[in-house]
Amino acid sequence: MKLSAHLSARNVLPGKVVALTKGATTAHVKIEVAAGAVITASITNEAVDALGLAVGKDASAVIKSSDVMVGIEH
Repeated sequence: MKLSAHLSARNVLPGKVVALTKGATTAHVKIEVAAGAVITASITNEAVDALGLAVGKDASAVIKSSDVMVGIEH
């Protein structure tokens, strides 16, 4: 999966959502980017809803510096 957005981040790792846990305001999204390699991102519940994230859905971990963002292909 290649993101159609233009990003300054160069580290875009495509994968699949393997776990998603929502808290009061923040969600933890686990994305498997390679067999056995899982990246966890902490994002807002609003972002989860806006991206339509769910277990089994394709998503990308977008890494810039020490932050991990989540993106989807449109």
